[in-house]
Amino acid sequence: MSQNTSTKSISLNNYGIKNATVNYNLSPEKLHQTCIDKNIGKEADSGALAINTGEFTGRSPMDRFIVKDDITKDKVWWGNINLPFDSDKFDKLYDKVVDYLSGKEIYVRDSYACADENYKLNIRVINEYPWSNMFAYNMFLRPTEQELETFSPEWTVVNAPGFMADAEVDGTRQHNFAILNFEKKIALIGGTGYTGEIKKGIFSALNFILPVFKETLPMHCSANVGKDGDTSIFFGLSGTGKTTLSTDPNRSLIGDDEHGWTKENTVFNFEGGCYAKVINLSKEQEPEIYDAIKKGAILENVIMDENGTVDFEDTSITQNTRVSYPIYHIENIKKPSIGKNPKNIFFLTADAFGVLPPISKLTPGQAAYHFISGYTAKVAGTEAGVTEPQPSFSACFGAPFMPLHPTKYAEMLSAKMKDTGVNVWLVNTGWTGGPYGVGSRMKLKYTRAMISAAMNGSLEDANKDNYHVHSMFGLAQPRTCPNVPDEILSPRKSWNNDKGYYETAKKLVNSFKENFKQFEEFANEEIMAGAPPSAN
Repeated sequence: MSQNTSTKSISLNNYGIKNATVNYNLSPEKLHQTCIDKNIGKEADSGALAINTGEFTGRSPMDRFIVKDDITKDKVWWGNINLPFDSDKFDKLYDKVVDYLSGKEIYVRDSYACADENYKLNIRVINEYPWSNMFAYNMFLRPTEQELETFSPEWTVVNAPGFMADAEVDGTRQHNFAILNFEKKIALIGGTGYTGEIKKGIFSALNFILPVFKETLPMHCSANVGKDGDTSIFFGLSGTGKTTLSTDPNRSLIGDDEHGWTKENTVFNFEGGCYAKVINLSKEQEPEIYDAIKKGAILENVIMDENGTVDFEDTSITQNTRVSYPIYHIENIKKPSIGKNPKNIFFLTADAFGVLPPISKLTPGQAAYHFISGYTAKVAGTEAGVTEPQPSFSACFGAPFMPLHPTKYAEMLSAKMKDTGVNVWLVNTGWTGGPYGVGSRMKLKYTRAMISAAMNGSLEDANKDNYHVHSMFGLAQPRTCPNVPDEILSPRKSWNNDKGYYETAKKLVNSFKENFKQFEEFANEEIMAGAPPSAN
């Protein structure tokens, strides 16, 4: 499945990169070996390449910018998420970056995003490091040799981890930056080796292009399809189980992170690979992901012993240890990565307070409300200063990548829900029996059983008496579910402490309400009716 080194040669002079040694579309095998030879990567006993991304082991949201120009000025939702960048300063910074890359050995890859031919976006990725280029091979879709002969890039990613900006001169916040320029169709990334910035740059661009120009809803979600052709969509923030729950031996994987839902009612993958968290990964719990870590995969910021054995529980570098691999490392995939007929949508949340039901069915108003809210929770130890669970809200389950106002995406989702009659479920993959530190994480086998019951209709077809409306959140939670103990389905009962449960639930309800104040003026009556009932 790997792509051989292309015989085509290209010049980077028109990008302003002079006298560079250009490695064009090298195979992953060649890039892997280059990293070993240059001593910037090591081989794990699985055959995967292990690298360290350096200072940054995750995204840096406060250093992500969008150039404010005639295309973006009246459409982008400017604020703390979408930070404006001056056009002239972009040009000057770009010139400095390409001057920095001039004379170096450079790795260039032509690839594309969007598995549906009608939405295809050709991308040229210019990397300073070979492992960044290998990441681009894994994560974007791979043209054939024939397609490469006539390939014409529409967007360009310029990725220079070793270049450090001068904040006072260049207009950045600090030395690292990720800047989108829609007029010039460039994603400019510098000062950070974290590979996620590459894929999220293109994802953010598509989150603007698809709804504005293509009437297509972009989604931060995973998706799979059943044997009967029914597509399921899984929304969720990092660590909530998107990749794990969509990688199902009984269903074909469409993709694990980024998709579009078209006006023709199809769902297509943006990417050609997966980028999964590997913290506490085990073959028993997540066999498909575990087995995908082999030659061609890239492990990031993991700890290995002298024999190349990875300790997936070791977070001494970061909690955000990851692996990227081409989607064909998963055996059961949909080819091409397109699904039809969406039947179920799952909003995944890791509620560290342990008060949300493990599964509940949402009305259209509740679905829009929870989509705009995008709730999960941070637990102690994941970030500096976090010593107890903290609510975390990210609009549309992907605010850092959404250039438009969240209600724009929510309105599109609501319209699609009504047009298709899709079922929407809120699934708590977080804590049960008490909050983080008291209770325990929901067992994966129970979450899988609940999702299977929702998909095969056992929850939907159940007698209406099976549902109990949660007094604090207003959510319809089932009383029984095949292969799940009844006491698990009621978060209050699992606590065995009614007073503590209701006090904690009230705090979370108030957090929802406080967060949603910023959206109230844009939300219609149906959405507002989806809010939790008053906590007072």
